[in-house]
Amino acid sequence: MNSNTIANGILKALAIIVGALLVLYFFYKIQSVLVYITVAAVISLLGRPIVRFLRQRLKFRNTLATIFTMVLMIGLFVGLISMFIPLIEDQGTKLALYDIAELESKVENMYSEGYKYFHGKDAVVPPIEESKLFSNLDFSFIPSFFNSLISGLGSFSIGLLSVLFISFFLLKDSKLLQDSVLVLVPNNKEERWARSFEKIKDLLSRYFVGLLFQILILFVIYTIGLLIFGIDNAIVIAFLCALLNLIPYVGPLISGVLMMILCVTSSIETNDAGIIIDNFSDVILPNTLGVMIFFLAGQLIDNFLSQPLIFSSSVKSHPLEIFLVIIIWGILFGIIGMVIAVPSYTVIKVILKEFLSDNKIVQSITKDI
Repeated sequence: MNSNTIANGILKALAIIVGALLVLYFFYKIQSVLVYITVAAVISLLGRPIVRFLRQRLKFRNTLATIFTMVLMIGLFVGLISMFIPLIEDQGTKLALYDIAELESKVENMYSEGYKYFHGKDAVVPPIEESKLFSNLDFSFIPSFFNSLISGLGSFSIGLLSVLFISFFLLKDSKLLQDSVLVLVPNNKEERWARSFEKIKDLLSRYFVGLLFQILILFVIYTIGLLIFGIDNAIVIAFLCALLNLIPYVGPLISGVLMMILCVTSSIETNDAGIIIDNFSDVILPNTLGVMIFFLAGQLIDNFLSQPLIFSSSVKSHPLEIFLVIIIWGILFGIIGMVIAVPSYTVIKVILKEFLSDNKIVQSITKDI
Protein backbone atom coordinates (compact mmCIF):
# COMPACT_ATOMS: atom_id res chain seq x y z
CA MET A 1 0.00 0.00 0.00
CA ASN A 2 1.59 3.24 -1.16
CA SER A 3 1.47 6.61 0.52
CA ASN A 4 -1.12 8.00 -1.93
CA THR A 5 -3.61 5.26 -1.02
CA ILE A 6 -3.14 5.95 2.70
CA ALA A 7 -3.50 9.70 2.16
CA ASN A 8 -6.67 9.22 0.11
CA GLY A 9 -8.11 6.96 2.81
CA ILE A 10 -7.38 9.54 5.51
CA LEU A 11 -8.90 12.33 3.44
CA LYS A 12 -11.98 10.23 2.74
CA ALA A 13 -12.42 9.46 6.44
CA LEU A 14 -12.01 13.13 7.33
CA ALA A 15 -14.54 14.09 4.68
CA ILE A 16 -17.06 11.60 6.11
CA ILE A 17 -16.50 12.92 9.65
CA VAL A 18 -16.84 16.54 8.54
CA GLY A 19 -19.95 15.70 6.54
CA ALA A 20 -21.53 13.90 9.51
CA LEU A 21 -20.74 16.85 11.79
CA LEU A 22 -22.29 19.28 9.29
CA VAL A 23 -25.43 17.16 9.07
CA LEU A 24 -25.69 17.03 12.90
CA TYR A 25 -25.14 20.80 13.10
CA PHE A 26 -27.85 21.32 10.46
CA PHE A 27 -30.28 19.17 12.44
CA TYR A 28 -29.35 21.08 15.60
CA LYS A 29 -30.15 24.42 13.96
CA ILE A 30 -33.54 23.20 12.67
CA GLN A 31 -34.46 21.26 15.80
CA SER A 32 -37.65 23.27 16.22
CA VAL A 33 -38.76 22.23 12.71
CA LEU A 34 -37.99 18.59 13.55
CA VAL A 35 -40.14 18.91 16.67
CA TYR A 36 -42.99 20.34 14.57
CA ILE A 37 -42.73 17.43 12.13
CA THR A 38 -42.64 14.89 14.96
CA VAL A 39 -45.71 16.34 16.67
CA ALA A 40 -47.51 16.57 13.33
CA ALA A 41 -46.65 12.93 12.61
CA VAL A 42 -48.18 11.90 15.95
CA ILE A 43 -51.33 13.92 15.19
CA SER A 44 -51.58 12.32 11.75
CA LEU A 45 -51.29 8.87 13.32
CA LEU A 46 -54.09 9.73 15.74
CA GLY A 47 -56.26 11.03 12.92
CA ARG A 48 -55.46 8.17 10.57
CA PRO A 49 -58.24 5.84 11.87
CA ILE A 50 -60.79 8.68 11.55
CA VAL A 51 -59.79 9.47 7.98
CA ARG A 52 -59.85 5.77 7.09
CA PHE A 53 -63.33 5.39 8.60
CA LEU A 54 -64.68 8.42 6.75
CA ARG A 55 -63.23 7.27 3.43
CA GLN A 56 -64.16 3.58 3.64
CA ARG A 57 -67.45 3.62 5.55
CA LEU A 58 -68.96 7.03 4.76
CA LYS A 59 -67.37 7.33 1.30
CA PHE A 60 -65.86 10.75 1.92
CA ARG A 61 -63.34 12.03 -0.55
CA ASN A 62 -59.78 12.13 0.77
CA THR A 63 -59.55 15.93 1.03
CA LEU A 64 -62.98 16.25 2.66
CA ALA A 65 -62.19 13.45 5.12
CA THR A 66 -58.91 15.17 6.03
CA ILE A 67 -60.59 18.56 6.53
CA PHE A 68 -63.33 17.00 8.67
CA THR A 69 -60.75 15.16 10.80
CA MET A 70 -58.62 18.29 11.29
CA VAL A 71 -61.68 20.37 12.26
CA LEU A 72 -62.72 17.67 14.73
CA MET A 73 -59.25 17.48 16.30
CA ILE A 74 -58.89 21.27 16.45
CA GLY A 75 -62.33 21.49 18.07
CA LEU A 76 -61.30 18.95 20.69
CA PHE A 77 -58.06 20.85 21.32
CA VAL A 78 -59.87 24.18 21.71
CA GLY A 79 -62.38 22.52 24.02
CA LEU A 80 -59.60 21.12 26.19
CA ILE A 81 -57.83 24.48 26.36
CA SER A 82 -61.08 26.23 27.29
CA MET A 83 -61.42 23.80 30.21
CA PHE A 84 -58.34 25.29 31.82
CA ILE A 85 -59.63 28.88 31.68
CA PRO A 86 -61.79 28.60 34.84
CA LEU A 87 -58.89 27.07 36.78
CA ILE A 88 -56.47 29.80 35.63
CA GLU A 89 -59.01 32.53 36.40
CA ASP A 90 -59.69 31.07 39.83
CA GLN A 91 -56.02 30.85 40.74
CA GLY A 92 -55.38 34.30 39.25
CA THR A 93 -58.20 35.79 41.30
CA LYS A 94 -56.80 34.26 44.46
CA LEU A 95 -53.33 35.59 43.68
CA ALA A 96 -54.74 39.04 43.00
CA LEU A 97 -56.36 39.19 46.43
CA TYR A 98 -53.11 39.20 48.34
CA ASP A 99 -49.47 40.03 47.89
CA ILE A 100 -46.55 37.64 48.29
CA ALA A 101 -46.04 38.48 51.97
CA GLU A 102 -49.69 37.72 52.73
CA LEU A 103 -49.46 34.44 50.80
CA GLU A 104 -46.46 33.41 52.90
CA SER A 105 -48.33 34.21 56.11
CA LYS A 106 -51.28 32.09 55.02
CA VAL A 107 -49.02 29.16 54.18
CA GLU A 108 -47.43 29.54 57.62
CA ASN A 109 -50.92 29.38 59.12
CA MET A 110 -51.65 26.19 57.16
CA TYR A 111 -48.31 24.74 58.31
CA SER A 112 -49.17 25.52 61.93
CA GLU A 113 -52.59 23.85 61.66
CA GLY A 114 -51.13 20.75 60.07
CA TYR A 115 -48.34 20.47 62.65
CA LYS A 116 -50.80 20.74 65.55
CA TYR A 117 -53.11 18.17 63.97
CA PHE A 118 -50.37 15.52 63.75
CA HIS A 119 -48.53 16.44 67.00
CA GLY A 120 -51.39 17.53 69.25
CA LYS A 121 -53.09 20.87 69.80
CA ASP A 122 -50.76 21.77 72.66
CA ALA A 123 -47.59 21.10 70.63
CA VAL A 124 -45.13 23.96 70.20
CA VAL A 125 -44.96 24.73 66.49
CA PRO A 126 -41.36 25.28 65.31
CA PRO A 127 -40.72 28.15 62.90
CA ILE A 128 -41.51 27.30 59.32
CA GLU A 129 -37.91 28.17 58.37
CA GLU A 130 -36.73 25.11 60.33
CA SER A 131 -38.95 22.77 58.36
CA LYS A 132 -37.14 20.89 55.60
CA LEU A 133 -40.36 20.91 53.60
CA PHE A 134 -40.42 24.70 53.30
CA SER A 135 -36.75 25.55 53.73
CA ASN A 136 -36.24 26.17 50.02
CA LEU A 137 -39.71 27.48 49.21
CA ASP A 138 -39.63 30.84 47.46
CA PHE A 139 -43.01 32.36 46.61
CA SER A 140 -41.45 34.98 44.36
CA PHE A 141 -41.41 32.38 41.58
CA ILE A 142 -45.18 32.86 41.05
CA PRO A 143 -45.05 36.27 39.27
CA SER A 144 -41.99 35.24 37.23
CA PHE A 145 -43.75 32.02 36.20
CA PHE A 146 -46.74 33.93 34.82
CA ASN A 147 -44.44 36.39 33.03
CA SER A 148 -42.61 33.49 31.36
CA LEU A 149 -45.94 31.91 30.46
CA ILE A 150 -47.15 35.05 28.71
CA SER A 151 -43.86 35.57 26.86
CA GLY A 152 -44.01 32.01 25.57
CA LEU A 153 -47.47 32.36 24.05
CA GLY A 154 -46.06 33.95 20.89
CA SER A 155 -43.68 31.07 20.19
CA PHE A 156 -46.42 28.59 21.01
CA SER A 157 -48.78 30.20 18.49
CA ILE A 158 -46.20 29.97 15.69
CA GLY A 159 -45.46 26.36 16.58
CA LEU A 160 -49.15 25.47 16.73
CA LEU A 161 -49.87 26.90 13.28
CA SER A 162 -46.84 25.10 11.85
CA VAL A 163 -47.90 21.78 13.38
CA LEU A 164 -51.47 22.12 12.08
CA PHE A 165 -50.25 22.96 8.57
CA ILE A 166 -47.88 19.98 8.45
CA SER A 167 -50.48 17.66 10.03
CA PHE A 168 -53.03 18.48 7.35
CA PHE A 169 -50.77 17.40 4.51
CA LEU A 170 -49.52 14.32 6.35
CA LEU A 171 -53.14 13.27 6.85
CA LYS A 172 -54.13 14.14 3.29
CA ASP A 173 -51.22 12.23 1.78
CA SER A 174 -50.30 9.47 4.23
CA LYS A 175 -47.29 8.51 2.09
CA LEU A 176 -45.82 12.01 1.90
CA LEU A 177 -43.30 11.49 4.69
CA GLN A 178 -42.66 7.93 3.57
CA ASP A 179 -41.89 8.97 -0.02
CA SER A 180 -39.56 11.71 1.23
CA VAL A 181 -37.50 9.15 3.14
CA LEU A 182 -37.57 6.53 0.37
CA VAL A 183 -35.81 8.98 -1.94
CA LEU A 184 -32.66 8.38 0.11
CA VAL A 185 -33.04 4.57 0.03
CA PRO A 186 -31.34 2.39 -2.64
CA ASN A 187 -33.74 0.92 -5.19
CA ASN A 188 -33.05 -2.68 -4.19
CA LYS A 189 -34.18 -1.97 -0.59
CA GLU A 190 -37.06 0.37 -1.32
CA GLU A 191 -39.73 -2.34 -1.11
CA ARG A 192 -38.54 -3.49 2.33
CA TRP A 193 -38.53 0.06 3.66
CA ALA A 194 -42.03 0.64 2.27
CA ARG A 195 -43.33 -2.44 4.10
CA SER A 196 -41.61 -1.27 7.28
CA PHE A 197 -43.26 2.15 7.02
CA GLU A 198 -46.72 0.65 6.66
CA LYS A 199 -46.19 -1.66 9.63
CA ILE A 200 -44.79 1.19 11.75
CA LYS A 201 -47.72 3.47 10.93
CA ASP A 202 -50.21 0.74 11.80
CA LEU A 203 -48.57 -0.15 15.15
CA LEU A 204 -47.96 3.45 16.26
CA SER A 205 -51.47 4.51 15.27
CA ARG A 206 -52.90 1.76 17.47
CA TYR A 207 -50.48 2.68 20.25
CA PHE A 208 -51.44 6.37 20.33
CA VAL A 209 -55.14 5.52 20.20
CA GLY A 210 -54.51 3.15 23.11
CA LEU A 211 -52.90 6.01 25.04
CA LEU A 212 -56.04 8.06 24.54
CA PHE A 213 -58.08 5.28 26.14
CA GLN A 214 -55.54 5.10 28.97
CA ILE A 215 -55.96 8.84 29.63
CA LEU A 216 -59.75 8.48 29.40
CA ILE A 217 -59.86 5.74 32.05
CA LEU A 218 -57.73 7.74 34.49
CA PHE A 219 -59.72 10.89 33.72
CA VAL A 220 -62.99 9.17 34.63
CA ILE A 221 -61.60 7.75 37.90
CA TYR A 222 -60.01 11.05 38.96
CA THR A 223 -63.13 13.03 38.06
CA ILE A 224 -65.36 10.77 40.15
CA GLY A 225 -63.06 11.12 43.17
CA LEU A 226 -62.75 14.89 42.87
CA LEU A 227 -66.49 15.41 42.39
CA ILE A 228 -67.39 13.20 45.36
CA PHE A 229 -65.27 15.38 47.67
CA GLY A 230 -66.45 18.66 46.15
CA ILE A 231 -63.12 19.87 44.74
CA ASP A 232 -63.44 22.97 42.55
CA ASN A 233 -62.59 22.61 38.83
CA ALA A 234 -62.65 18.82 39.23
CA ILE A 235 -62.80 18.05 35.50
CA VAL A 236 -59.82 20.27 34.67
CA ILE A 237 -57.68 18.88 37.49
CA ALA A 238 -58.60 15.30 36.55
CA PHE A 239 -57.70 15.84 32.90
CA LEU A 240 -54.39 17.55 33.69
CA CYS A 241 -53.32 14.79 36.10
CA ALA A 242 -54.40 12.08 33.65
CA LEU A 243 -52.44 13.78 30.87
CA LEU A 244 -49.28 13.87 33.01
CA ASN A 245 -49.52 10.08 33.23
CA LEU A 246 -48.13 9.95 29.69
CA ILE A 247 -44.70 10.51 31.22
CA PRO A 248 -43.75 7.00 32.38
CA TYR A 249 -43.07 6.54 36.12
CA VAL A 250 -42.27 10.23 36.71
CA GLY A 251 -45.62 11.54 35.46
CA PRO A 252 -47.76 9.76 38.10
CA LEU A 253 -45.57 11.20 40.87
CA ILE A 254 -45.95 14.73 39.47
CA SER A 255 -49.70 14.34 38.96
CA GLY A 256 -50.11 12.96 42.49
CA VAL A 257 -48.32 15.92 44.06
CA LEU A 258 -50.22 18.37 41.83
CA MET A 259 -53.58 16.82 42.68
CA MET A 260 -52.80 16.93 46.39
CA ILE A 261 -51.78 20.61 46.24
CA LEU A 262 -54.86 21.61 44.24
CA CYS A 263 -57.11 19.69 46.63
CA VAL A 264 -55.61 21.55 49.59
CA THR A 265 -55.89 24.99 47.97
CA SER A 266 -59.42 24.25 46.80
CA SER A 267 -60.52 23.34 50.32
CA ILE A 268 -59.11 26.49 51.94
CA GLU A 269 -61.90 28.70 53.28
CA THR A 270 -61.55 32.38 54.21
CA ASN A 271 -63.83 34.91 55.80
CA ASP A 272 -64.64 38.41 54.54
CA ALA A 273 -61.37 39.73 55.96
CA GLY A 274 -59.37 37.18 53.97
CA ILE A 275 -58.32 35.23 57.08
CA ILE A 276 -58.05 31.46 56.73
CA ILE A 277 -60.70 29.55 58.66
CA ASP A 278 -59.42 26.69 60.83
CA ASN A 279 -60.78 23.81 58.74
CA PHE A 280 -57.69 21.64 58.30
CA SER A 281 -58.83 18.62 60.34
CA ASP A 282 -62.51 18.86 59.37
CA VAL A 283 -62.32 19.55 55.64
CA ILE A 284 -58.87 19.80 54.09
CA LEU A 285 -57.33 16.58 55.42
CA PRO A 286 -60.37 14.27 54.81
CA ASN A 287 -60.93 15.63 51.30
CA THR A 288 -57.28 15.29 50.35
CA LEU A 289 -56.98 11.76 51.74
CA GLY A 290 -60.18 10.68 50.00
CA VAL A 291 -59.07 12.05 46.64
CA MET A 292 -55.64 10.43 46.98
CA ILE A 293 -57.33 7.05 47.57
CA PHE A 294 -59.06 7.45 44.21
CA PHE A 295 -55.73 8.51 42.70
CA LEU A 296 -54.02 5.35 43.96
CA ALA A 297 -56.92 3.22 42.71
CA GLY A 298 -56.53 4.79 39.26
CA GLN A 299 -52.81 4.10 39.27
CA LEU A 300 -53.35 0.45 40.23
CA ILE A 301 -55.87 -0.02 37.42
CA ASP A 302 -53.54 1.72 34.99
CA ASN A 303 -50.43 -0.25 35.95
CA PHE A 304 -52.01 -3.70 36.15
CA LEU A 305 -54.75 -3.47 33.53
CA SER A 306 -54.59 -0.55 31.09
CA GLN A 307 -50.87 -0.48 30.29
CA PRO A 308 -50.40 -4.26 29.82
CA LEU A 309 -53.39 -4.36 27.47
CA ILE A 310 -52.14 -1.37 25.46
CA PHE A 311 -48.57 -2.65 25.11
CA SER A 312 -49.55 -6.22 24.30
CA SER A 313 -52.27 -5.38 21.76
CA SER A 314 -50.81 -2.29 20.08
CA VAL A 315 -47.01 -2.51 19.90
CA LYS A 316 -46.82 -6.28 20.50
CA SER A 317 -44.35 -6.02 23.37
CA HIS A 318 -44.23 -7.65 26.78
CA PRO A 319 -44.69 -5.28 29.77
CA LEU A 320 -41.30 -6.31 31.21
CA GLU A 321 -39.70 -5.59 27.85
CA ILE A 322 -41.32 -2.16 27.80
CA PHE A 323 -40.24 -1.48 31.39
CA LEU A 324 -36.57 -2.15 30.57
CA VAL A 325 -36.73 -0.07 27.39
CA ILE A 326 -38.25 2.92 29.22
CA ILE A 327 -35.62 2.73 31.97
CA ILE A 328 -32.75 2.54 29.44
CA TRP A 329 -34.15 5.37 27.31
CA GLY A 330 -34.66 7.43 30.45
CA ILE A 331 -31.03 6.94 31.54
CA LEU A 332 -29.77 7.89 28.08
CA PHE A 333 -32.11 10.77 27.19
CA GLY A 334 -33.92 11.79 30.39
CA ILE A 335 -37.66 12.56 30.56
CA ILE A 336 -37.99 13.01 26.80
CA GLY A 337 -36.38 9.61 26.30
CA MET A 338 -38.96 7.99 28.58
CA VAL A 339 -41.81 9.56 26.59
CA ILE A 340 -40.50 8.44 23.19
CA ALA A 341 -39.17 5.07 24.40
CA VAL A 342 -42.08 2.89 23.29
CA PRO A 343 -42.64 4.49 19.84
CA SER A 344 -38.92 4.52 18.99
CA TYR A 345 -38.46 0.94 20.22
CA THR A 346 -41.41 -0.14 18.07
CA VAL A 347 -39.81 1.48 15.00
CA ILE A 348 -36.50 -0.29 15.71
CA LYS A 349 -38.24 -3.66 16.14
CA VAL A 350 -40.07 -3.37 12.82
CA ILE A 351 -36.90 -2.40 10.93
CA LEU A 352 -34.89 -5.18 12.55
CA LYS A 353 -37.49 -7.78 11.61
CA GLU A 354 -37.58 -6.58 8.01
CA PHE A 355 -33.83 -6.52 7.46
CA LEU A 356 -32.43 -9.00 10.01
CA SER A 357 -35.19 -11.59 10.19
CA ASP A 358 -32.67 -14.45 9.93
CA ASN A 359 -30.90 -13.42 13.13
CA LYS A 360 -31.91 -15.60 16.09
CA ILE A 361 -31.88 -12.74 18.61
CA VAL A 362 -33.97 -10.54 16.32
CA GLN A 363 -36.43 -13.41 15.81
CA SER A 364 -36.96 -13.74 19.58
CA ILE A 365 -37.52 -9.98 19.98
CA THR A 366 -39.85 -9.50 17.02
CA LYS A 367 -41.74 -12.81 17.01
CA ASP A 368 -45.09 -11.15 17.87
CA ILE A 369 -44.95 -8.44 15.19
